[in-house]
Amino acid sequence: MVLRDAVAVSAPGKVLLAGGYLVLDRAYTGLVFGLDARIHVVAQPIPTTNGVVLNEVVVTSPQFEDAVWEYGYRLVGRGGGMSVTQLRVDADLSLNRNIFIETALGYALSYIAAVWSPQITPASITILADNDYYSTPDELPSGHTNGDTAPKQRFHNFGVPLSKAHKTGLGSSAALVTSFTAAVLSYYLPKEHFDLSTETSRRRLHNLAQAAHCAAQGKVGSGFDVASAVYGSCLYRRFSPDILASSADPGAEDFANALKHLINETTENSSSEAAWDTEIHRDAVKVPKGLRLVMCDVSCGSQTPGMVKKVLAWRKENPEEADAIWSDLHEANESLAKEMKALAESQIFGLERLRTCFTRIRRGIRAMSQKSGVPIEPPAQTELLDACEAVQGVVGGVVPGAGGYDAISLLIEDKAETVAELEKLLKNWEFKGEEGGGKVTILGVREEMEGVRMERWGDYAGMVMK
Repeated sequence: MVLRDAVAVSAPGKVLLAGGYLVLDRAYTGLVFGLDARIHVVAQPIPTTNGVVLNEVVVTSPQFEDAVWEYGYRLVGRGGGMSVTQLRVDADLSLNRNIFIETALGYALSYIAAVWSPQITPASITILADNDYYSTPDELPSGHTNGDTAPKQRFHNFGVPLSKAHKTGLGSSAALVTSFTAAVLSYYLPKEHFDLSTETSRRRLHNLAQAAHCAAQGKVGSGFDVASAVYGSCLYRRFSPDILASSADPGAEDFANALKHLINETTENSSSEAAWDTEIHRDAVKVPKGLRLVMCDVSCGSQTPGMVKKVLAWRKENPEEADAIWSDLHEANESLAKEMKALAESQIFGLERLRTCFTRIRRGIRAMSQKSGVPIEPPAQTELLDACEAVQGVVGGVVPGAGGYDAISLLIEDKAETVAELEKLLKNWEFKGEEGGGKVTILGVREEMEGVRMERWGDYAGMVMK
């Protein structure tokens, strides 16, 4: 058996700075920034002795307890692609499923089976998350490295099962599915079929990751988080939901061929492009020199799907009222993107118009929150944002995405004294969330313009499964 070369891929987290809820509707856009906290995936061969045959992919996430998933795979007849089955190590133990990994693996292997001969060999896949994806104890250093920290200090062992780790809301599932899918495709496919440096392969990765992520969630989301994981910071308009509304499961008859045509954007009887009508404008997003994004983790969290459901129900029952708020927010969101780009491209440095954009966005979010009865910017977040915006050097802030009690996002002057003043403010801040109090800490992340990328797998030596 020929052993393939190991590969490593990473994808960024995200923050939907403007466009929460609106981005679910194709009539509106979302301003999404990539974040330099990344999910890293390393794929390498499992060596076997002569005469030993394995049909197994072993996935580990060594930062968490019991985070090992072993999968068997087999090629299904009648175009069904690759069927992936989680293996039970002990018959007496219940399966510790990870639906995102399982679905991404099934979709990626099925796509490979459709575009190339399915020469799937055993592989070990290791997932590593930069620390800012999860709330960490005070004694642990912040997040990713800045180039002067040894790689072995980069990924903390959180000491808990993955299900018990508190997420900070940076888009871990989208970054995971994207980097995992890219790693599997890069590992198994030859360059002529998949090369992450080409625009065609990135577009196909985007389509495949969107399909797998939606299937894992059990619903068709807006997809801004996957788009950002692939392309980095961008102005995003979602794809039409019916593109993925009726997809089959891996193993179903003709699943692999249907998936190939969907991902490669062709129909079976035509060379015309399929209905992927996503709009991703990378050149519409820029950060002016001298400014940066900051995320502040609020150790509470919200149930985003329930919030979204309630807001959409309110909008359906009150279309005129909701549309008025939606339209005003949309104008404010686009004004923010245009103003940031204009400042970045000019020699004039004025912040008042940016501050006005943030004020208008927050006013619209509070109106949506009040009318819908959903805590998008709850009083505790209003108090926190107001206090942060009063700090010298803070331009403005929002509760990004779906809002609630997750991390807040601030646009600030990129100065050490501004960060120091924020840290001083937040050091003893008593945050009152839905389930009691919590601390507020500045995460070690900032905006990231670049999306998914290949990494040097040797940089992860000593951190991956042998």
